[in-house]
Amino acid sequence: MTIDERKTISTGVIQNLILENRGKLSISGVLDVLSFDDQVVMVETELGLLTVKGENLRINKLSIDTSEVIVEGDISYLAYSDKENEKTKGSFMSKIFK
Repeated sequence: MTIDERKTISTGVIQNLILENRGKLSISGVLDVLSFDDQVVMVETELGLLTVKGENLRINKLSIDTSEVIVEGDISYLAYSDKENEKTKGSFMSKIFK
């Protein structure tokens, strides 16, 4: 059994990350955007916290209804981490709708 099969069985979630030419990242399974600037985007997903690093980053599409986010820019780094360890105080969406 592969790691992907184990993740799907244990969580029941399928998440896709599609990186096109290191310039466009499409992410499905997004719960919230925790923070972003032109160098770092932190996204809470169903499979953990996803950190995207690079230069000139911008969020081109944000749809919490369809759980999709598209990040564009010069992407150089992607990493997952535990939600509990790195979740920042207050999310981006909660700050907007206060």
